[in-house]
Amino acid sequence: MKQYPRVAVVILNWNGRFFLEKFLPSVYNSSYPNTEFVLGDNASTDDSISFVEDNYPSIRVIRNTENLGFAGGYNAILEQVEADYYVLLNSDVEVTESWIEPVIDYLESHPQVAAAQPKIKAYHAKAQFEHAGAAGGYLDGFGYPFCRGRLFDVVEEDQGQYDDNREVFWASGAALFIRSAVWKEAAGFDADFFAHMEEIDLCWRLKRMGYGVAYVGAATVYHVGGGTLSTSNPKKTYLNFRNNLVMLQKNLPFFQACWIIFLRMWLDLLALFKFLADGKPRDAWAVSRSHQHFFLYFFRNARKRRAYASPENKKGRYSKSIIWAFYMNKIRNFRELEGDNFK
Repeated sequence: MKQYPRVAVVILNWNGRFFLEKFLPSVYNSSYPNTEFVLGDNASTDDSISFVEDNYPSIRVIRNTENLGFAGGYNAILEQVEADYYVLLNSDVEVTESWIEPVIDYLESHPQVAAAQPKIKAYHAKAQFEHAGAAGGYLDGFGYPFCRGRLFDVVEEDQGQYDDNREVFWASGAALFIRSAVWKEAAGFDADFFAHMEEIDLCWRLKRMGYGVAYVGAATVYHVGGGTLSTSNPKKTYLNFRNNLVMLQKNLPFFQACWIIFLRMWLDLLALFKFLADGKPRDAWAVSRSHQHFFLYFFRNARKRRAYASPENKKGRYSKSIIWAFYMNKIRNFRELEGDNFK
């Protein structure tokens, strides 16, 4: 008789009654036989907790006393969950019936892979990949993340071109599968990130520890995206720019970090001017604030740098610039990037 590892599907909630009511039925009807469903709440002020307790009494509810963000919120909740695998699932995700099995089967047969994601498609345009994850995450030579199936704001249609399984650089936090033992070994997310890029930082840490990160094309979920912060929110701009710089500081070799961060400051300045030219002064100010915060907490974040005994797993690194490829070479499809440019 097949033994099924214990899987905890953990949804972090903050005032998400609408999404819980809409998407919990699909999650709750998942076919995987050894699953615990957990709702972690970040001090919601709506009636989302009472909704879950009244309608899904078997779902375990764990409350945080304050809003700790995506990163800190999950760290606090997962300290109280025991399972072989954690699945960190956004509340604005609709899942398919057998979305868990292919990913767990892949992880069980690849013991050196620590984390994985399913195929992530857009809920409102189900033929397309979704911005936050698509068919697996990559990182270019200057620390800019992108996805197979999504380059900047250009999203591909799913025509079966990414139905494979493969190692990538990072897995999306919208539907992140991770071994619980490795989560604890890596100390979870960096809580100072609050939200955005914390999963990329975690996956980079896993890669530096010698583990792999994978995409499993046989499993599919549908993500709304922007459920907490819309893509045009200046707070999201601030978090993305700030966290990206901190991630580079923490994970790159020292001298490489120095010159890449120096270059990124100038590239960020160009982004600031573009926001101004586009009539988005609040986003421009968010870029400036991100730099101020980076320098204010420079030494604090420097103390987070760690050396690991294992050689870094660099699969999923794009050696060139995705900005140059996109804006100068007019590349709009991930498959045009493939070749010798990936490690």
